[in-house]
Amino acid sequence: MRTAANHDQNFRSLILDHPREALALLAPEEAPDPDDDVRIVPVPREQLRQRMGERFRDLDVPLLVKWTDGSREPLVFALAGETDPQRFSRRRLASYCAHLAELFDTERVAPVAIFPHPTHPPGPLVLGSRRRDYIKFRFLTCRLADLSAGDWLDSDNVVARVNLPNMEGGGHDRVEVYAAAVRGVLALEADGGRRTRYLDLIDIYARLTEHEVRDYRLRYPAEAKAMVDALTPPGR
Repeated sequence: MRTAANHDQNFRSLILDHPREALALLAPEEAPDPDDDVRIVPVPREQLRQRMGERFRDLDVPLLVKWTDGSREPLVFALAGETDPQRFSRRRLASYCAHLAELFDTERVAPVAIFPHPTHPPGPLVLGSRRRDYIKFRFLTCRLADLSAGDWLDSDNVVARVNLPNMEGGGHDRVEVYAAAVRGVLALEADGGRRTRYLDLIDIYARLTEHEVRDYRLRYPAEAKAMVDALTPPGR
């Protein structure tokens, strides 16, 4: 099985490659409806790095969503991924959103904290004095481990298929979930470079044992061969 040289960059690239699918999975409460005609624009990282410095992290993915028919105001999504829940900072996320609001001169910002691994849900950030609360900062939380893999096994959402191993099994064993993730990438992503990145992520998330790898190859020989073929450079 493969490993990823830079997990954060690959996860960020997955979101940027498929922003609409990413929002549907990670922030369904605010994501565009399937029939909405929208344009999704990534915010240049350099602009936020100039404002936030080292506080801007590799898993921060700001996206500007514009409804072309004007039915909704443009909305900025402040996606903040955190592979280590102990490092998550509500104050940093609030600062991140404030910088985006200033950059776009808007108050339409949807903060989303993404946790690939199980963790206790962080509550809102409340700033104030002994007498009064002055600021209450709430944000959407996507804990992938709370999602059921059974709901997404046959989804045409490639972001969901890559993240199947992060989800609760939903009655399906780890090898079956892994096979569905690989099958989804092979069916939904035609670009060879992207396929390689996504398969790297699936391997990292699944962490199959040697026994499970052998089981996968026995139970899903067609998928296993297709995966090898997809990762083999032309002419080899």
